[in-house]
Amino acid sequence: MKRNILLHTFRGIVLLLCSLTLLACTKKSETFSNLASANANRQTETQPESPRELTVTASFYPIYIMLMNITENVPGINLKLMAPQDTGCLHHYHLSPADMELIQSTDIMVVNGGHMEEFMDKVLETLDESSIVTAIGDWPVVDHNPHIWVAPAGAIHQVQQIATGLARLDQDNAQLYQDNAANYIAKIQTLQDSMTAQLSPLAGSSMITFHEAFPYFASQFNLNLAGSIQREPDSEPTARELVETLDIIKTVQEKEGKLALFAELNFASSAADVIAAETGLTVYELDPATTGILDKDAYLHAMEYNANVLVQALSN
Repeated sequence: MKRNILLHTFRGIVLLLCSLTLLACTKKSETFSNLASANANRQTETQPESPRELTVTASFYPIYIMLMNITENVPGINLKLMAPQDTGCLHHYHLSPADMELIQSTDIMVVNGGHMEEFMDKVLETLDESSIVTAIGDWPVVDHNPHIWVAPAGAIHQVQQIATGLARLDQDNAQLYQDNAANYIAKIQTLQDSMTAQLSPLAGSSMITFHEAFPYFASQFNLNLAGSIQREPDSEPTARELVETLDIIKTVQEKEGKLALFAELNFASSAADVIAAETGLTVYELDPATTGILDKDAYLHAMEYNANVLVQALSN
């Protein structure tokens, strides 16, 4: 009898201990679950949202270099270049299927304007007009010549136009675009001041170029652009145009006694060889900053190079 009572008592104690252990485990599991849930909620509250990716496409090289500076450290920017960096100016460019796909998928298309991208007109008409930023803006274009970036003053104008356009379309990052543009413009202005100091003693000097890219540059630095021999470096002037150019050179030499010839950097020209042989003049090379490496300071380096070449050519 006593033995049975002790056995029942022992069983009761065991069951009680098991129940208490199970209850403790349940409470502990609930506590860990609550802690995990709280930590997850805390992480969700404190973790910043990933920036929305924005694809910004430049039509060609000089615009891309400007965008490298204007969009620097702006979150979510996916910067694209449509025409390959060795294309040069776009007067003879044709859109490829890959270009069409890129244009249709881009969020913001940045073009030079001023008839540079006429081949894109019909394609751009299919885009939302508000998604297109035109860098040339209200610059007074002369003779349908769109090469305003070759003059530092024109480049400054385009950088500000692009920054204003991006700030309008991506207002969350508007201040970043404007700050970046201000920093880049300050660099160009410093370069511009240095070039003015270098070239001002040569004001009024005459030059002939083998590309129509330099009228705004010549105007800014008070140089006399006596003529441009060919529209593009991949085209050659006709025999008649060569004769007319030789006549211009003869007239300038008789009047001023000094004239410099400039071809485009990295583009050979048989016309340049003919004129050099006929006149005895040296052909120097200038860089219109339409091709080069994808470096944010590429434009600054190109203009520094041009200033040094001009000093050498026009001082001789």
